Amino acid sequence: MIRLFNSLTKQKETFVPIEEGKVSMYFCGPTVYNYIHIGNARPPIVYDMVRRYLQYRGYEVTFVSNFTDVDDKIIRVAAELGEGVFDVAERFIDAYHSDTEALNVKEADIHPRVTNTMEEILSFIQKLEEKGFAYASSGDVYFRTRKFDTYGKLSGQPLDELRSGARVDVDERKEDALDFVLWKGAKEGEISWESPWGLGRPGWHIECSAMIKKNLGETIDIHAGGKDLTFPHHENEIAQSEALTGKKLANYWMHNGFVNINNEKMSKSLGNFLLARDIVQQHSPEVVRFFMLTAHYRTPINFSDELLEGAKAGLERLRTAVTSLEHRLSETIDLGEVAGWVEQNAETKKRFIEAMDDDFNSANGISVLFDLAKEANRYTREEQTSKQVLESFLTLFDEIAGVLGISLRAETELLDEDIDALIEERNEARRRRNFARADEIRDELKEQQIILEDTPQGVRWKRG
Repeated sequence: MIRLFNSLTKQKETFVPIEEGKVSMYFCGPTVYNYIHIGNARPPIVYDMVRRYLQYRGYEVTFVSNFTDVDDKIIRVAAELGEGVFDVAERFIDAYHSDTEALNVKEADIHPRVTNTMEEILSFIQKLEEKGFAYASSGDVYFRTRKFDTYGKLSGQPLDELRSGARVDVDERKEDALDFVLWKGAKEGEISWESPWGLGRPGWHIECSAMIKKNLGETIDIHAGGKDLTFPHHENEIAQSEALTGKKLANYWMHNGFVNINNEKMSKSLGNFLLARDIVQQHSPEVVRFFMLTAHYRTPINFSDELLEGAKAGLERLRTAVTSLEHRLSETIDLGEVAGWVEQNAETKKRFIEAMDDDFNSANGISVLFDLAKEANRYTREEQTSKQVLESFLTLFDEIAGVLGISLRAETELLDEDIDALIEERNEARRRRNFARADEIRDELKEQQIILEDTPQGVRWKRG
């Protein structure tokens, strides 16, 4: 029985999906105007782990993660570079896929984009206007925040505590300083779309509400994202979605904690702004992923080279235990006495599930994994070993590693010329539009910890 901390109710609750055996899950993806930094990398890793665990527990998960591909920041970067907005967005979408793939984050089932959801966004705003929750002003459209009676229920920010000019924007075009924008009238030279209110583009908050409704329905099981999105983004999502449908937007809300760098908040002014792609050049992506999961997802995590080295050493201890099991298995002939080891491993599996059932506590789950390694080492030192027991250990290691998204098995390393040959085969498959084979090759290389990066100059690769 899975229990998770619901940010909406501020307590742990037993997870009961809307439809038995199935989970609908939405994770707020990036605004694609730059490469992701190490703080941005934590949510994809965390919610990939949550998704994997739900699947491990037998649920069919529909996982949706969006791309905000039109936004003030993208427009600004495009102008600075002298490039088109779509070109900038496409480049950083590709970069996001490359960076998260290196961290073994599985692709979302659906990756909606704002620019592919415009019809639904316009319809959403029009219906809010018809219901009196939205109003047009000077080419913009705003949401009447005070009309939504329960505004602030997620973030704990009641309306009477919000101060004009502090947590909200003061704008004379608004009826009330607390109102937020749903549609922005076009500025000269900016990308825009036709609408009932004139040329313009969506506000940030309406995008996710429309993409959720289009791809998952009016009410979903889990809505996830970083803690920084709680207010105002997720609060505004709730207001506009529930004002439209009269139903809960999500039954469970999950928010992960921040990443600090050497015990300081990450910022460009402090010079500790670290891109994920730079980190995985210095450290194995699997070590980075493993490190991120050594803390409970809701707690802040401190990031440093020293702590990464500690995670690397821990991961190596686990891999050494697995290698020892594989070695003994290769030379085991006589099954010998099982002597309760298989039953003990079953109890260890039960402990892992109990840890993860408690709000996806990967930190405690990893502690169980180290206990398993300790017992495996004790067993492999015995004079006679059983094939059944050795396989029992290895199966459990594989199961837990699969949930965490790491590999503990030793892989035969590909030679450089083999990698180059596979990349050339992939390129040829893509030229022939045989994308299924191209994806197969990419996945084969990924399993060997070979990371591909598609660039304008061609495909680059590196070992993870």
